[in-house]
Amino acid sequence: MKYLHTMIRVSNLDQSLDFFINKLGFVEQRRYENEKGRFTLIFVAAPESPDAPVELTYNWDPEAYTGGRNFGHLAIEVDDVYAYCDKLQKQGITINRPPRDGRMAFIKTPDGISIEILNKGGALPVAEPWASMPNTGSW
Repeated sequence: MKYLHTMIRVSNLDQSLDFFINKLGFVEQRRYENEKGRFTLIFVAAPESPDAPVELTYNWDPEAYTGGRNFGHLAIEVDDVYAYCDKLQKQGITINRPPRDGRMAFIKTPDGISIEILNKGGALPVAEPWASMPNTGSW
């Protein structure tokens, strides 16, 4: 058995690509458009784990997607959770669960799907402003 990918439906393809590629740092691997089926599939992955892509499924006909939290979450590992969260925050991304413990944070995609951000190699020393930052919304 081989794990292939995770699929999430997105409501705004440009907004989702901006989020995953320009803000998180993922790369686009491949794209498939199906005019008859009226959908676009775009596979994106973190540079260090190309074998674990996320399939962004965009249905051309509008649909309302709710319950992103029911999906669970995606998880990525970064070299420095503080620096990464700072970078995301400066780009307008809300840090829903700040890395108060130096190890883990949560953000959400434009469609409300949670992404867990884990520090590579375990927890960093507890540091401000993260240690006293409250949660924002749900994660």
